[in-house]
Amino acid sequence: MRRLGVLALLSCLLLAGAACGRELPDDDAVAPGDEIQEEEVYEEFEEEALTGRVRVDGSSTVAPYVTLAAERFRKKNPDVKVTVGISGTGGGLERFCAGETDLANASRPIKDEERAACEKKRIRFIELQVANDGLSVVVNPENDWTDCLSIDQLKAIWKPGSDVDNWAEIASDFPDEKLTLYGAGTDSGTFDFFTETVVGEEGESRSDYTATEDDNVTVRGVSGEKGALGYLGLSYVEENESGLKAVAIDGGDGCVEPSAETVQDGTYKPLSRPLYVYANRDSVEEKLQVDSFLAFILANQRTIARGARFVPLTQEQLDRSRTILEGAAIDAAVGDG
Repeated sequence: MRRLGVLALLSCLLLAGAACGRELPDDDAVAPGDEIQEEEVYEEFEEEALTGRVRVDGSSTVAPYVTLAAERFRKKNPDVKVTVGISGTGGGLERFCAGETDLANASRPIKDEERAACEKKRIRFIELQVANDGLSVVVNPENDWTDCLSIDQLKAIWKPGSDVDNWAEIASDFPDEKLTLYGAGTDSGTFDFFTETVVGEEGESRSDYTATEDDNVTVRGVSGEKGALGYLGLSYVEENESGLKAVAIDGGDGCVEPSAETVQDGTYKPLSRPLYVYANRDSVEEKLQVDSFLAFILANQRTIARGARFVPLTQEQLDRSRTILEGAAIDAAVGDG
């Protein structure tokens, strides 16, 4: 019986709210930060008081999104404790596949070896895309000589063995200015994505840079040095506009700046990417607070994404995630029966 509330919610989601007698809020109709409409929508589906804990760890990029979702979820469910750790995509999935967490935030798809680790521990999981992001290349605001970099230039800087340490080595019209680099640590999905996309092979990168799983270290480093360059998620750029300058990227079709619009319409390439939450199926099936939290995220993904400065899902992406979560809920309900 405890599954009925979740199944009702998911049915409403798939029918765009028609079965519930009201429509889910459209992103254009809800002002940024308008939590009242979000909570009212969720409250209509709520069948019973929720308690317990939701354990989350993983990507530092996805963390602001899930943290904001948790804050809003807890306002209607104060007896549910949602803890969000930040140990990188790789570190989060390692804990997840060891059975230590309910959810894993990831800024890349799960790897084959991570799947094998989950299978070894008999951890069944579902993959939910929750948002989109554009990986941004950033420089110091005092950098007035570059507004755009090509993928070839980035590869020359970041490839293994590169000794480029001065801006004048990147382009003839760049000044004689020391180049200092900041970027993601090797446990980060951001590192995997950047190296594969820019260098051409995942995990291949020069090592003489400040590597960190905490994007705030990159923010502080780049904002504090005139010749610094780094890469991180779009949300961190928008949260630190006074200290960072995002450069446009030329992926072969001209320079395009990273923004919600260019990520959504696909013109910011090749540095756009999907963001995921992996959920332990046993947690989804056995813990109503976990199931309800995920349902809340999908019901409110547009305003959560905007509030956390990410790019919302397309309708096709949202429908896919809804179907996956509904399938897990139905399986559990059938099993309970």
